[in-house]
Amino acid sequence: MRLFLPLFVSTLVVSSTVTLANPQPTNTYLVQKLNCNNAQTQSEINICAQLSYQDADKKLNQAYKKLLPKLSKSRQQKLLAAQVAWIQFRDANCEFERSQYEGGTIAPAIYSGCLEEVTKQRTQQLLVDIENSDY
Repeated sequence: MRLFLPLFVSTLVVSSTVTLANPQPTNTYLVQKLNCNNAQTQSEINICAQLSYQDADKKLNQAYKKLLPKLSKSRQQKLLAAQVAWIQFRDANCEFERSQYEGGTIAPAIYSGCLEEVTKQRTQQLLVDIENSDY
């Protein structure tokens, strides 16, 4: 299931392009004066949650790209398999969390928040692997 956030031009303008671990269509938001530290509407909260997840995903991809060349070919293949399985788990788990709010305006923020939290946890795991691969 794809996540669609409302696009609105009158009050918001943000341009964001991110390569995700799980390739999905990239949404571009036009946002003007969006303050994610003080989001006022559910639409703003949803957009800020999506942007926060995209930032976490960017950091995950940086850690992954840093770890990969430190591994043998065999371990690279295992990491790739683990990443694919992790992405499937992440998406299914966050879809489950979102389902509690199915049809509600908060559902996109719940989904993005879940993606962000799980992605940050995975990034920390990869950073530990990077540290351990230096020995």
